Amino acid sequence: MTRVDFYVLPEADDVGPVLLVCRLCEKAGATGKRVFVHSDDAALLDDIDSALWSFRQNSFLAHERLDASGQCSPLAAIALGEQAPPPSHQDILINIAEAVPTFFSTFERVLEPVFGDDAQRARARGRFGFYRERGYPLQTHKL
Repeated sequence: MTRVDFYVLPEADDVGPVLLVCRLCEKAGATGKRVFVHSDDAALLDDIDSALWSFRQNSFLAHERLDASGQCSPLAAIALGEQAPPPSHQDILINIAEAVPTFFSTFERVLEPVFGDDAQRARARGRFGFYRERGYPLQTHKL
């Protein structure tokens, strides 16, 4: 069964979604698993795409945006997209979309970053309730 982890930033934290997602990608990628970052916000994915090249000095995380057909190189450890992932990237899902994606249960783990204003936190609580009602194992990590 898919394990779901919520990573909660303090409200006053200025790390923001881009840096938090980069850190989660780095940590998840270090396990040797393939990572898929899912969002319904193309501009946010653009920012994450750029940041993954340089968020740590002298390093980058090998990643690729899905193309129009929803595919990417299986060599990239991290894939980013607004649609369902290719079969090669279904180990760890980092969900930064407003809702739970329909394909979440195909992953071993789902990472749900929680950041932002009250409205974003309320949506995260809704996602938490969704997983809890369906019996998925949940963990919360306060950062």
